[in-house]
Order: sequence, then structure tokens, then C-alpha cells
Amino acid sequence: MKKIIISLLSLCLLTFALSAQDHDDHSHETTEEHHEGGDHHEGGCHCHDASKDKFDPGETAFHHIMDANAFHVYGDIYIPLPCILYAPEHGWSFFLSNKFELHHHGDGHKAVDGYVMHHGEVMRVHDASFPKGEVAVECFGSTHEGDKEIFQVIYEGDCYNLDKKSTWDGGMLGGGITSYYDFSVTKNVFTMLLALFLLFFIFRRVAKSYGVRKGEAPKGLQSLIEPIFVFMRDEVAIPFLGPKYEKYLPFLMSIFFFILGLNLIGQIPFFPGSGNVTGNLAVTMVLALFAFFVTNLSGNKHYWEHIFWMPGVPAWVKTILTPVEVMGLIIKPLTLMLRLFANITAGHIVIIIFVSLIFVFGQAGESIGGSVLGGFIAVPLTLFMMAIELLVAFIQAFVFCILTASYIGAAIEDHHHEAEHH
Repeated sequence: MKKIIISLLSLCLLTFALSAQDHDDHSHETTEEHHEGGDHHEGGCHCHDASKDKFDPGETAFHHIMDANAFHVYGDIYIPLPCILYAPEHGWSFFLSNKFELHHHGDGHKAVDGYVMHHGEVMRVHDASFPKGEVAVECFGSTHEGDKEIFQVIYEGDCYNLDKKSTWDGGMLGGGITSYYDFSVTKNVFTMLLALFLLFFIFRRVAKSYGVRKGEAPKGLQSLIEPIFVFMRDEVAIPFLGPKYEKYLPFLMSIFFFILGLNLIGQIPFFPGSGNVTGNLAVTMVLALFAFFVTNLSGNKHYWEHIFWMPGVPAWVKTILTPVEVMGLIIKPLTLMLRLFANITAGHIVIIIFVSLIFVFGQAGESIGGSVLGGFIAVPLTLFMMAIELLVAFIQAFVFCILTASYIGAAIEDHHHEAEHH
């Protein structure tokens, strides 16, 4: 149990590190002009009035699955989260996100030390003339430079361009280094910590039950966890890993229960903490990297030999197969990452779009009859989809775990060429 708890803590810490740096799916844009200042525009600034926007189910769905610096409960009610921000020329800033005085669409009424919150995400004014401390801002707008949308904040009639946080992708995914770094505890990070503490509590209770009720039939949480644990051990770990399964069992169980816990929390209706964690590429990438490193660091001589040498295969065939095998080393964790991300994200989006039928048929509240019709269509479809999602939560955790076990099993398997030859 201690090994499982330590593994869970390691998973959560590393996913926290990456999620804190990459917690939205928007592009990140910066230019030399942004860093040098001069992004203060007098006049010609226009506030974006979201109330006049036509209802867009797709945009609404993506807005709800995005990570954010606060939990949106209902209307203008938000549960704040810690903001931990660093700008080289200003230093560190620590405060709760309620300092922004959030309202609808996750926009803040105030700027704090040059930081603002727009669409639930902390951004920074990169004009040095913008006042520090807490100041009231009027609204938000945007401008375009070619195909790039740059968000702006309007303060005292003037608009100021906004920076998004720095990311470590080197610009490959549209990000890069901007004027500040965001290490905040976001919605997804909080949900991971919540899952960690819940799993810690559950496993501690189960471990204590085994000590107190030695030799007795399982009871309570023990009777819930034991069948799952035994199933994963007997049907996944032992068949794929053989006699060495005990060495990798804590890792496999940590992966399985961590993913399952996050998936189940994400299925709780109307629960503020139900973030789209396993639908975040940064999280699934860290989990896939764990599988990648454990697999390849455990690989024996025969494993690497079959990748780079392939005994008994003609030399001209090796020139074709070796690059394919090397590519497989990268493709395996990549598919783990994308499969989990795509399945969980798709489920959340479909549910939100089904709910959006109420507003589509009701013309965003203008037609009561349309809203009722949309409700009759949306409610059964949503309930059906939520039932499917509950099943997917278990299936995706199981699939990730069984594929990881198969990769590790292939890496540690002892091959006997002479026996194969005979």
C-alpha cells in the first residue's frame, strides 16, 4: 500500500508541474513588440458584449472543458483558487482569484499587479505604464494581427494588449516564453490533488482494515477495493508480466486508480471540482511518459536486440524494420496519451452539446415551447450519455493499465532463440 501511495503522489506532482504550465487549449502568442512595451492604444477600443453573441454550442462546450483559475458554480458565483504568478521585472505575486472580482464568462472587474482574468484564465498587461496594485477595469476586447487574436483589457478608455502565460513548448504548439509564468493551482490541479487525497484516505482505510480484520471477510471499503485489486492483479499484471509482476504491481495499480479516480470525479453532475483532467493533454502526456520510461528502463538485452538487431532477419529487411521499431517506441506512449485524452474530452463535449439543445430550440430563452421541446430531447440523451461515460471511465482506466502492462511485459520477457529455432 505504501508503494501505491508513493506512486500516486509522484504522478500527481509531475502532472501538477505540467498542468500549471499548460492549462488551456488556446494558442499562445508573443512578439518582440510585446516584450518591449508600447502596447498601449489610446481610443478606438471597443468592449466585447458577450450578451449579444449568438449562442454557440461548440464554443460553450470548449469553454466548459477548459482549465481555469477558479471554479464556476452558477451565474456569477465562483470558488476562488490560489494564483501563483511570476514576472521577471515584478517578482512573485500570491493571491486568491476572487481578487479579480469575477463575473459572467470568467471575466474580472479588477486588475491585480498588472494581471487580469479573462475567460477564467489569468493574463498579464505587458505595458509597463499600466498601474500596479488593484485597479478597476472596464471590460475586455480583442484585436487581430493577421490570423492571430490578441486579447485586450480596457482601462480608463484605453486598451492594453494582454500576454498569456509562458509555456515550454518552444513555440511548437503556438506557445513560448512571454512576460510571466503561471504556477497557479488551477481547476485541474485542484481536482488531481482532491483525487490524491481521496485515494490516500481510501487505501489507508483499506490497509487498516486488513490489519484489524485479519482472516475475516472483507467489509466496507475493503469489500469494494479488494475485488477490483484482485481482478487487475489476476487478469492484467500476472498474465502480462509473469513471475515478475509484483515488482510492477504498485505502478500499474497507481496508474489505474489515479485515472479511474479522476474520471469518476469528472462524472459528478454539478460538482465544481469535476474538471476535465484526463481530457487535458498535459496530464495524459505525463501518464504516458511514466509508462514510456518504466517500459524502456526495464527493457532487457533481448528487448533492445529485437528493436535494433532482430536476430535471424536478413540485413536488407532490417533497414526497413529497425526504423519502424524505433518509431514504435514513440508511437506507443503517444497513442496512450491521445486515446485517453480523446475519449474523455469527447464524452464531456457530447454531454454539453446535448444540454445545449435546450437553448438551441429555445432560442437562448426567447421561446418557452422550444426550450420545453429541447428539454424533452436533451434530458434522456444526456442521461444515456452520462451512463455511457460512467462505463468509459472504467474502460479507459483499464485500457491504459492493460496496454502499459503489455508494453512492460514485452520489455522484460526472456526470449530463448534456440527454443524458438527448434
